[in-house]
Amino acid sequence: MSHTTLADHSAEAMTSGYASGDFDPSEVLAAVVDRMDECEPVINALHHRDDERSSAAAKASAKRWREGRSLGALDGVPVTIKENVARRGVPMPSGHAWSEVPVSTHDAPITQRLEEAGAVIVGSTTMPDWGMLSSGVSSLHGITRSPLDPSLTTGGSSAGAGAAAAAGYGPIHIGSDIGGSIRLPCTWLGLAGLKPSFGRVPLDAPYMGRCAGPLARTMSDVKAAMDVISAPDVHDYSSLPAQGTPEPWNFDPKGLRIGLQLDAGCGEPVNPEIASTITEAADRFAAAGAVVETIDAFIDDELLRDMDLFWRVRSWGDLRALPVQEQALILPYIQQWAQGGADVTGLRLMECYHSVQEIRRRSVAATAAYDLVISPVSPDAAYPAEQPMPYPKVNEPMGHIGFTMPYNMSEQPAGTVLAGYTEDGRTIGAQISGRRFADELVMAAGSWFEQSAGVPAPVRAAMS
Repeated sequence: MSHTTLADHSAEAMTSGYASGDFDPSEVLAAVVDRMDECEPVINALHHRDDERSSAAAKASAKRWREGRSLGALDGVPVTIKENVARRGVPMPSGHAWSEVPVSTHDAPITQRLEEAGAVIVGSTTMPDWGMLSSGVSSLHGITRSPLDPSLTTGGSSAGAGAAAAAGYGPIHIGSDIGGSIRLPCTWLGLAGLKPSFGRVPLDAPYMGRCAGPLARTMSDVKAAMDVISAPDVHDYSSLPAQGTPEPWNFDPKGLRIGLQLDAGCGEPVNPEIASTITEAADRFAAAGAVVETIDAFIDDELLRDMDLFWRVRSWGDLRALPVQEQALILPYIQQWAQGGADVTGLRLMECYHSVQEIRRRSVAATAAYDLVISPVSPDAAYPAEQPMPYPKVNEPMGHIGFTMPYNMSEQPAGTVLAGYTEDGRTIGAQISGRRFADELVMAAGSWFEQSAGVPAPVRAAMS
């Protein structure tokens, strides 16, 4: 493992060091740049890197700290942003090969909030084609690999964000999630993350189920990011009102009703090692006074199939809109998957839409009696990096999103924390979900579990 440096500090440790004068943002950035230089040839987490721009931002932050006029908890803190979050002047390819990659002409709300807070954006991170794979396989970028074991996947579609977080490119990394794309990298890389309530983090282009949120090594860094990027913005018509002034967590499991879900009701069965780890996580809450009850499956394979087909039709529309020469550049797996939506009738698509609403109805109904629900994130642990999906049969629906996707459709918050390891050393994340708008409770519960369980952090592989 590479030695620990300033790049591995939490956001709070960084700003404490800035305030005391022990080190400054330029020194932290230098450590992050060294880490990127060390790891990038192997893990391929970054789509775009702008050392000159980030250096200027770090110097400006250092000046503010010296003069006692810090902008707050993220001033001088290195962050990355997924490539589908707009940054003015930065190419925005959405993970797929182009003859000429489009360049963003504006900053997304997330980018604006981070820069206003003084965060140092060190780069844009990779994603697979259109974000419709749960891996780091891309027709443009090649393969993004796990810093824990480069033979394994990062998960996706926030592949580069997860890799950057696990490698230590600073404490905070912004991803997006429409069916599990933040939580899957978190479970397969041993990270903390949050898929917020729909509308909690403003987006440029909101779409049913799509959210953006942080990936980090700890839930406290997830919260530090959320306190900044969740500010309302009129450019997102789905943006939620402000939550009020963020307050410190005072979480106590005693008396909470917590559901334990070990069967998604659809997709692939859960690996027994994972089921055991998630049960132990729930037992920890029970030992602290929570009332834990098992929740039956509430989604089925027919609903999962309709959700998958709904997405295929959307992606087929995206594929057809490209010039023929651009269509040929799309990853063959995605081409074949999207073509499954080519001949879908309007009536069939409406049936799929109604299934999406049924997923929403069932998810809310099944979880309404509980303050929190604990479940696996995915049925299995990380798989080979070259594989586009954990279960790569392109003609079958996605067999690994039965626990994650429902909370995108129901608009409920769902976080992930490291819960343990398989016998062969692969990470296992626990998903903690809550009622709609209960983002703070979900993060607080995740932080409490981290501290209570004390699961050792994963170890980065040597990059040589």
